[in-house]
Amino acid sequence: MPELPEIFVIANQMNNVLTGKTVARVEIRQPKNLNVPADEFEGAVVGKTFGGVEPRGKWIFAELKPGYLLLINLGMGGDLIYFKDEADLPENYHFKLDFDDGTGFTARFFWFGYIHLVGCACPGDHKMTADLGPSPVADDFTVERFLELLEKKKRSGVKSLLTNQKNITGIGNVYAQDVLFVPKLHPLRKVASLSDDEKRALYDAIQTVLNESIDLGGLKYEKDFFGASGRYSGEHMLVAYKEGKPCPECGTTIEKIKTGSTASYICPKCQKE
Repeated sequence: MPELPEIFVIANQMNNVLTGKTVARVEIRQPKNLNVPADEFEGAVVGKTFGGVEPRGKWIFAELKPGYLLLINLGMGGDLIYFKDEADLPENYHFKLDFDDGTGFTARFFWFGYIHLVGCACPGDHKMTADLGPSPVADDFTVERFLELLEKKKRSGVKSLLTNQKNITGIGNVYAQDVLFVPKLHPLRKVASLSDDEKRALYDAIQTVLNESIDLGGLKYEKDFFGASGRYSGEHMLVAYKEGKPCPECGTTIEKIKTGSTASYICPKCQKE
């Protein structure tokens, strides 16, 4: 499932190559991915020009001038692939958008995903993105802002706080593991129990882990907008998905534990509850 680093990479690539291109045709093979009828979607999109594209956590926001935003979410897995001509098309896709210069991109969803169209004048009407929290890699996500958030969420578990998209957008179960290991925090610790030093260490860990993956193009098993795999792999992970292996800090065997509806990988010695 793509999380913030993968979406950040794709959105920035889309911004670089799609800005200024005009939509000529749309092919919709799976209408249930849309939030409006297929004919309405096609009528609104064709003839529009791409403005800026930016990441919002696990969502991609693309401006379609005039008047619209195209919102894309790859759900539990999928890909967005750019092509320069029809000869480059991938074999399988659920959605294809062609530009008037012969280029375009396809979207494929492994389980579910969303391609939604909303008016620029009322983006807040889109219920799935209206309450998204701030991006943890945005310039305005300062340590002061993070500490204010923690102050408001004292009763939350620290992992629950990180993965709740209304608090911070883009962190999922993949990256939460190492984000918590770096400052040696058990995922079930309550926010209220964190010291000032632990809070600041958690903020630093969010920046370090996410930006390392961004710099490496995202996870190895995910593809970017040009079909290339990321380079962030198991060798870069500290405890995530390494059950039974030694902790990189103390050598204790890494354990897999239940944390609500998800599992977490921890060092029981370094990350005491």
